[in-house]
Amino acid sequence: MQARYWWSAIAALGLAAQASACEMRLALEQWPPYLYRQPNTAPSGLDWELVQAIFKEAGCTLAVQAELPTARRQRLFEQGQLDLMLSASNTPERRRYARFSLAYRHETVGVFSRSNARRHYQHITSMEALVDSKLALLAPKVGWYGTAYARAQPTLSANGKLSTFAHFEQGLRMLDAGRADLILGDSGALRYQAKVQGIAISPLPLVALRAPVHLMLNKRSTTRAELERINAAIQRLEQHGVLGAIRSRYGEP
Repeated sequence: MQARYWWSAIAALGLAAQASACEMRLALEQWPPYLYRQPNTAPSGLDWELVQAIFKEAGCTLAVQAELPTARRQRLFEQGQLDLMLSASNTPERRRYARFSLAYRHETVGVFSRSNARRHYQHITSMEALVDSKLALLAPKVGWYGTAYARAQPTLSANGKLSTFAHFEQGLRMLDAGRADLILGDSGALRYQAKVQGIAISPLPLVALRAPVHLMLNKRSTTRAELERINAAIQRLEQHGVLGAIRSRYGEP
């Protein structure tokens, strides 16, 4: 009887330890100012600071993997080989294989021109106006950039007015070389990269998307209990102003 008690106690301790273990695999990416790493330095950026604070509060740890291209990182996540992705939009398609945390910041997707040409585009206040104006647009190859862009994308492609790029450095070089009139993308990332490259860009009145972003957890490799821990941590940190203070340091509301 006593032996049975000890075995039950050991089993309970094992289950408790398993429940408290909360480690998630995250692949690095170069996504300044949100997440990036310089050679021989630790990761940095707005999203990195936010997720570090959230995971510490939740009692979870990050297992950081090597940097991967965007498309490969998405594929590995869908295959269950990565547990976590940052700055994710909550879409019906993704809910098939992922769970989403509470929002931890907002993203703005804008449309920009070269600053010396901005006076020509001040009438572009909607995606429909952009399509009707027969302007050439550069946009990221992968990602969700709002329903208005999703509706316009097939027409832009059919009219030969859409070119895509793999990363913002490439996209801005294309814009600066005159490959298109306008460029669409995350406003913070575009401004950061344009400053690095010394390319003057200006926003149009058109804002393609203003929406919350979330931590995206893999349904195969994480549990609902882990999601609840992370959501509780986000709520506590918001109430105490911790996440707001981090966002403010990066000029985010």
